Parts: sequence; structure tokens; C-alpha cells
Amino acid sequence: MSSTFPTEGMTLTHILVVSDLDRARTFYRDVLGASLYNEYGGTSIVFSFAGAWLLVVTGGEPTKDKPDVVFAPPSEPNRVSHAMTVRVPDCQQAYETLKARGAEFLTPPVNWGYEIRCFFRDPDGHLFEISQVGASD
Repeated sequence: MSSTFPTEGMTLTHILVVSDLDRARTFYRDVLGASLYNEYGGTSIVFSFAGAWLLVVTGGEPTKDKPDVVFAPPSEPNRVSHAMTVRVPDCQQAYETLKARGAEFLTPPVNWGYEIRCFFRDPDGHLFEISQVGASD
């Protein structure tokens, strides 16, 4: 039996459901620094960021290919089932840059010895981490 998954040429896209597409466009482009790739029908925007694709979509009801699934932004930002980590060479510098662009962090960077990290949210509550590996005091 031959393996056909995963295959060469595959890419991973993260789908993030948002409540306001214009606000999300501003955040992902101007704060996070993602490159806007394309917009579709006023309901979705595709960004390229750090070698990955981010598909930002408005909520929606079930469809025939996902009959029991409703797409909705996070309802409880303090309960997380998915987060994204961006490894950076200098966490403090990335923190200062993102904060100056309007990112709201939960705390300043915390040095754990083996890494420095801190967390921020997009306007709908999706959690992001910036992390510097191999940190020391």
C-alpha cells in the first residue's frame, strides 16, 4: 500500500472565525504584519504570514459538507482550544513592535530560562504567543 497523504506541495491554512472582517483585516495586516493575499465575497480574507496561510472568515451556519458545524468567533477568550506560536529571534523586540502597532498583550514577556514568551489576542480573542527559544537570565 502506497502512502498518498501527506504529499509534496501541501500547505496548511489556519481558519480563524471573526465577527468583523474590516477590523480583522486591519489587525492582521497592520498589527500582525501579515500580507494580504486575497479577499473573497466580503466573507473571507486570505493572509500569508510566517510561511503559513491564515484564512479569516465571518461566521456561518452549517453547510452540506459540515452539516452540524457552526462557524463562530471564540465565545470565551479565557478558555482556549487553539493558539498559534510565532518563534522570534528577540521576544522583547517583537513585543515592543507589536505593542506599538496596537497589539494588546496579557503580560509583558516572561523569561522562563529556556524561553521568553508572552501572549496577545486578535480583536475576536484568538490567542497568539511570541516565543524566543534558548533564553537565559
